[in-house]
Amino acid sequence: GTVILGTARTKGSASARNLVGMMLGTEGIVIVDLGADVAPEKFIETAKGKKANIIGLSALLTTTMPGMKDVVQALKESDLNGKVKIMIGGAPVTQVYADEIGADGYSPDAASATDKAKELVAS
Repeated sequence: GTVILGTARTKGSASARNLVGMMLGTEGIVIVDLGADVAPEKFIETAKGKKANIIGLSALLTTTMPGMKDVVQALKESDLNGKVKIMIGGAPVTQVYADEIGADGYSPDAASATDKAKELVAS
């Protein structure tokens, strides 16, 4: 499978995102890390171009969380709706927030993010 990683819209830390990317890479999953401050459209375009299974969004600060909702909305409005899953995580993020914005998966840390991504790629 292929996972597109990034921090939505507002600048955030790359450390957790990098760790998830490294762990997924050892599982044979292709990682495309777009970095920080990524526009929703960029996630969608890249997921389309790379035929991705998952878009993974990371937030270190609460200020980056609204951008996650924007990416979920952009995906729902695209022709990738139902084909690509969105997974979110990071210190301020919760399962409640994931449910609220319509994300397909949530993970509190890098180790469980790897398991969740493998589960979503398989489904």
